[in-house]
Amino acid sequence: MTERRLGAQTLHGRPLTLIGPELRLGDLAPGFQMLGKDLQPVRFEQTQGKPRIFSVVPSLDTGVCDLQSRRFNAEAAKFRDALSVYTISMDTPFAQARWCGAADAQNLVLLSDILDQSFGPAYGVRIEELGLLARAVFVLDGSGRLRHVQYVGEMGEHPDYDAALSAARELL
Repeated sequence: MTERRLGAQTLHGRPLTLIGPELRLGDLAPGFQMLGKDLQPVRFEQTQGKPRIFSVVPSLDTGVCDLQSRRFNAEAAKFRDALSVYTISMDTPFAQARWCGAADAQNLVLLSDILDQSFGPAYGVRIEELGLLARAVFVLDGSGRLRHVQYVGEMGEHPDYDAALSAARELL
């Protein structure tokens, strides 16, 4: 039976239920399959080899998600090829491509969990009531071990960018 975590995140103070386990520092990151911008499947194994940030947002069409993704896009440019940054949402690849064009986002990879819906429950970020992903940030080393984990408590709040970026820098 899949774990359900009532109140693990809130929306305007209203408790939401997250589906899946609460991942912790040191855990091996779970596998997944999502869609890339070209509608081709992207598996977890294809992201391995160097440190990476998984920035998870409910929808790129909201203010905080837009700002979070723009911030990580700007930060990714500073790391050049030493770090991969992914933005993950339930938005369609078409919506993600539209956002990338509007935001001139060239330094991160967008992945959609809309088809297989394997990322959300594996990383404990699937919101049962909304069918979206909860705001979270995961930093992984090159072998897939979690070096930073943040499940943002209130859906409308920003993650701790400095903590995530600091964890990423320590891996370089």
